Amino acid sequence: MSIKRDNIIREGHRSIVMMLLCVLCFSVFHAATSSQQDNKKPQRKHTTQRTRRPADYQAPDKKRIYLVHADELSYDRWRNNNAQVLNGNVEFEHDGARLLCDSANFFEHTNSFEAFGHVRMYQGDTLSLTSDYGYYDGNDQMMEAFQNVVLKNKGTTLYTDSLYYDRLWSMGYFQEGGKLVDGTTTLTSDWGEYHADTKMAVFFYDVRMLDKNFYLTTDSLYYDTREKLAHIVGPSDITSGKSHIYSELGFYNTQTEKGRLLNRSVLNNEGRRLTGDSLWYDGSKNISEAFFNVIYNDTVNKNMLTSNYGYYDDATGYAMTTDSAVAIDYSQRDSLYMHADTFKVYTYNINTDSVYRVMHGYNKVRAYRKDVQAVCDSLVYSSLDSCMTMYRDPIVWNINQQLVGEQIEIFMKDSVIDRAHVINQAFSIEQLREDGFFNQLSSKEMFAYFSNGEIREAEAIDNVITDYYPEDNADSSYVGMVYLETSKLRMFMENGKLKRIWAPKSDGNMYPISQIPPSRRYLEGFHWFDYIRPLSKEDIFSWRPKQADAALKPQKRREAPKVKIPGISVNEGEKPDEPTDEDAPQEQAVAPVDEESEISTPAHEETENVQP
Repeated sequence: MSIKRDNIIREGHRSIVMMLLCVLCFSVFHAATSSQQDNKKPQRKHTTQRTRRPADYQAPDKKRIYLVHADELSYDRWRNNNAQVLNGNVEFEHDGARLLCDSANFFEHTNSFEAFGHVRMYQGDTLSLTSDYGYYDGNDQMMEAFQNVVLKNKGTTLYTDSLYYDRLWSMGYFQEGGKLVDGTTTLTSDWGEYHADTKMAVFFYDVRMLDKNFYLTTDSLYYDTREKLAHIVGPSDITSGKSHIYSELGFYNTQTEKGRLLNRSVLNNEGRRLTGDSLWYDGSKNISEAFFNVIYNDTVNKNMLTSNYGYYDDATGYAMTTDSAVAIDYSQRDSLYMHADTFKVYTYNINTDSVYRVMHGYNKVRAYRKDVQAVCDSLVYSSLDSCMTMYRDPIVWNINQQLVGEQIEIFMKDSVIDRAHVINQAFSIEQLREDGFFNQLSSKEMFAYFSNGEIREAEAIDNVITDYYPEDNADSSYVGMVYLETSKLRMFMENGKLKRIWAPKSDGNMYPISQIPPSRRYLEGFHWFDYIRPLSKEDIFSWRPKQADAALKPQKRREAPKVKIPGISVNEGEKPDEPTDEDAPQEQAVAPVDEESEISTPAHEETENVQP
């Protein structure tokens, strides 16, 4: 029994010891845990003090929304979503911004509030936001404004019905339509955003921009309110006065009314279209410039200018094009292509019923059409009389006809050559079907008349010399060559062939084909410039000058000698000379007049003198 009792006592002591050990271990564990927590707080503080804060770090107290004033405040934890209900002249302050309204629900635990009635937000003295309702989240610094929203930033005002303004990014955006007013410029769109820091506005979907004398429609637009610069980034239509512009990429300054358009933009103005890789436009002066692959198309007059640079002044009607410049007339079935280093167009009596234009083309002019070709150094065309005057070694070809002279005037009728006037050293050549045979006519002055684009009559005046080959009516063979000198000559053509000639009085001979003297076969100054003649519209760019011995040398005109008249001073202040016996008029010998050479043939008799 004693042994059993001892065992019970021993087991009891063991249980007590185990209980004491458990209590001791629990105490040690609790002490260790408390020691770790006590040591952890100082260590975190120490670490925080040694760590450098980021530049954009904001202290926790700055992020809290502060209630500055409210006439009434009520709070019920179980009502209004745990919000403080504020009424009357409510004012909040958050990170440099003042927010005011008539009433509000302030959710202090989420650092946000709802604002009702006359909601206003002021940031500094440059930005303000007003609406009928708003929700502000202080943690994200996001203001959601609805109904009658107005955002003002200096001279820029944005109107919309819903706006989300992010104070962290200084950006407001709308998704249900808005209008931005910047001075005289008004922009509207379905979706847009405005950056208060950079003053940049971005608009998408049904964008419309209205300014003085300027209206733009597009789907995408960037607008810099600081520089007054609109950046076109999509298909856009611009209307400015009488001009319409289409562009997909470019810039336009609403203040200076200047724009630069890229990507083959198109400028239209009352039937005139200007296209280029890039366009520069000044709306205040109505001046346009185009660069590279320029096409100026006048659909009213059916002509066109192409080049790598073009300039147009709508106010004065002045146009200029250069660098691979080509003038094209497409009013007829076959287009006329004309190339020169530079073309200039001047408009006279603009904005009147008597308006007309004068075009200047100069330096290495070459023209091509299937039925007519021409070369010269420079030319002038006037729409007043439809006359084109060619200067410096002009040459005109019409099928197998060639005209040269010091100056050539070509008169057009319905864009078709009607007549030509060759002035000084006129020389007309007709190439015949036989190789080396040419009908030739030289004179001081010459007129040529055309019908349906073909020469039908030619008239030579003064110092007329001609070589021509009459044909046998039976077999169309040449019967000989007629050499003729006269004071006036008329030649009649049919289907490009010489039919008859007329002369009032002539001196010449007829030579059989086999007995033509070599000195008579070609007239003095004869040159067939077939190697210069343009062969195609592409060939007009290839300038080929005359050979050195074929260059036309202008004849010097005699000037009347200066006569010293007694009693009259030539220069101002000079004393007149006294008349002497030498100044008395002297008798001069008069050459006898050849009465026969003075006889003129009446007009009705000229036809009878036509020679076959």
